[in-house]
Amino acid sequence: MGKRDLNRRNFISKTTIGTIGIAGILSACATGEAKKEEKQLPKMLDRAPDGKVLKAGLIGCGGRGTGAAVNFVDAGPNLEIVALGDVFQDKIDACRKKLKSERNIEIADEKCFIGFDSYQKVIDSGVDVVILTTPPHFRPEHVEAAVNARKHIFMEKPVAVDPVGARSVLASAKKAEAIGLSMVSGTIRRVQKDYMETQRRVANGEIGEIVGANIIRNGGALWYRLRQPQWTDMEYMLRDWVNFTWLSGDHITEQFIHEIDVMSWHMGKNPVKAIGWGGRQRRITGDQYDFFSIEYVYDNGVRTNCSARQINGCTNRKVQHITGTKGYADAAGKLFDLDGNEIWKYPYPKEGEKNSKWKVINPYVQEHINLVTAIRTGKPYSDAVNQVNSVLTTIMGRMSAYTGKDVTWEEVMNSDLYLGPKKYAFGPVPGIPEVPPVVGVKNKPL
Repeated sequence: MGKRDLNRRNFISKTTIGTIGIAGILSACATGEAKKEEKQLPKMLDRAPDGKVLKAGLIGCGGRGTGAAVNFVDAGPNLEIVALGDVFQDKIDACRKKLKSERNIEIADEKCFIGFDSYQKVIDSGVDVVILTTPPHFRPEHVEAAVNARKHIFMEKPVAVDPVGARSVLASAKKAEAIGLSMVSGTIRRVQKDYMETQRRVANGEIGEIVGANIIRNGGALWYRLRQPQWTDMEYMLRDWVNFTWLSGDHITEQFIHEIDVMSWHMGKNPVKAIGWGGRQRRITGDQYDFFSIEYVYDNGVRTNCSARQINGCTNRKVQHITGTKGYADAAGKLFDLDGNEIWKYPYPKEGEKNSKWKVINPYVQEHINLVTAIRTGKPYSDAVNQVNSVLTTIMGRMSAYTGKDVTWEEVMNSDLYLGPKKYAFGPVPGIPEVPPVVGVKNKPL
């Protein structure tokens, strides 16, 4: 695929196969050509339909991976986890123990694979679905291998840490679409009914035209692991992966993507430029920042402000504020007029009300319900393009913050930036110093 195929116009979110009827926002029939189409919610299943047994293999057996495996088997009947892959034996052992204790799932010894090539062994083990939950750096290679083997995919967010990886996932997604595979990513808000209903109302103009957004994710520090004497560079980085940019993409990409994805969903387009800054004060290990602040600029002049911080002992909050000409939205379930008066809120069911149409299914399970439903109904579904767009938006912001320079969408789309080593082995990892980026040039004395 050449760079001409990856320009901004081609890459802006397009309706992917099967989105209508499962997790996307549907458009009702317009009554006239000049009238804006009224968007409606799709029917949301709280359990995937029955069918033949679907066997899944888990690649990446840490806490999130183990949780995703449980979410998969909870999505409907006749769903099995039959194979595990990881680079660490202790991760395999902990995953097997939890699957056994929580869901009475036993994985045969011969279906547990260790090493950097374990992903391929899981893919080749007779599974129908692969669950990809390794550190994000490895996602593009694993997605490509799964698509080449014609496996359906759940891919945890983010799906890449750099532009090279993002373009690889896009190419794999297009191939998957052509051969009828389904791909679901872990940006949960687009399948969470309270967020979906809010977005539907905003899209239908209830707060007017969107003119901006304020997106914040301020929280405490994540976990970290200190290097042990017996660990090589590679083992240390893998065990402390959330603190190394080549493995996680930094927290703007690894965690803040949830909120950035909500913004992108409401905006309905990709920004054309990012103006970012950030820094580090408290992080103990790795090469990442503690905080980011990014201004995104769109082709119609709209600007959005996004900031994230991971430092203990500070004021923490999440804000997903979408501003319109008639009011504003809390994307999690409320609308307000310009005077701050609440004009709508999501009608959560009352305690004990079991059959309400407004019930919000656990989105970590809902995404697997959507995947299994697509497979069993023969209606392929993919949210990969939306996921890649949101990942690239975070990468564009990170690149700007790391360099102190404005970065455009076209620059990101044409960037050859690749993070991390090209070959994987336990031993030295040269060229990745454990220091954060420093922007600009040194000030000179008078």
